[in-house]
Amino acid sequence: MAIPAIAPYEIPRVEASGAAAWSVDVSRSALLIHDMQNYFVRAYRVSDEPVRSAVANMRMMVERARALGVPVLYSAQPVAQHAYRRGLLRDVWGEGMQRAEDAEIIAELAPAECDVVLTKWRYSAFERTDLEQVLKVAGRDQLVITGVYGHMGCMVTAVDAFMKDIQPFFVVDAIADFSAEEHEMAARWVAKRAGCVVSSAQVVESWDRAHTAGGDE
Repeated sequence: MAIPAIAPYEIPRVEASGAAAWSVDVSRSALLIHDMQNYFVRAYRVSDEPVRSAVANMRMMVERARALGVPVLYSAQPVAQHAYRRGLLRDVWGEGMQRAEDAEIIAELAPAECDVVLTKWRYSAFERTDLEQVLKVAGRDQLVITGVYGHMGCMVTAVDAFMKDIQPFFVVDAIADFSAEEHEMAARWVAKRAGCVVSSAQVVESWDRAHTAGGDE
């Protein structure tokens, strides 16, 4: 079954807040572009909100991260998953993507050679992947989370990061969801229970401030 069409909505205004007083550090963080594949993004009208702003903000963050040496990581589900691999997702979401072009990251956010693309099997980008090991090898203990869908993969990845002692940052204006209500719920839940809610501008400002102060050395 295909992802149902998602009606346009304005990205909710959620004030920056967090369960702890953490701040994004250019030398500690990695940027995750979560599931921004044609299959999932196709559910939106890309010229409308929330995707219009979310993609623009993700692209801005990706470009700045690469310039500052912040690892850029992508999660991407594979096509034609075997039933044993698909598991219970098959009962809820059907067979999933079947065509190679479905699995491609959207052109506006295409990975560069320096980026890491993780094959993803469940809601959390940590489940059955080597994301935790990639972060450890890179010396990173903060994960800046963007992508789709807010109340599913993005929120669950944030919770999973928290349980692994990796500080999660939920970038509210660089995420798209099924609805404004679910988008806001995810952001507020993460802020109360598992991490910090920030804007894309706040992330880039924090990166630039630390870089200027020599925090990337």
